[in-house]
Amino acid sequence: MKTETMLVNTRKQKSPNTFAIIAFLLAIPLVAMQFSNEVNWNGFDFLVMGTLLLSTSLSIAFISRKVKSIKWRIGISIAMLILLFLIWAELAVGIFGFPITGS
Repeated sequence: MKTETMLVNTRKQKSPNTFAIIAFLLAIPLVAMQFSNEVNWNGFDFLVMGTLLLSTSLSIAFISRKVKSIKWRIGISIAMLILLFLIWAELAVGIFGFPITGS
């Protein structure tokens, strides 16, 4: 009985930690904009990046709950992080040249 309570508390504690990490990552360009003109984000940029980070973290959390094999969990999580990086790089500099990103 005590174990179930501890697991529920642990899951509840993961959400604020996740949101804090996302807020910290979004604060990096916000602080950089105060010191440099090279970082020029607007509200839409913060919204898109926040959505990407939140959806990736929720997907990894879902995978960690549903997939039993630790090897599969790690592999799928790494694939999700690579996908996040590729989407971020495309939106940032257009490495693939998709027309929707303005390349």
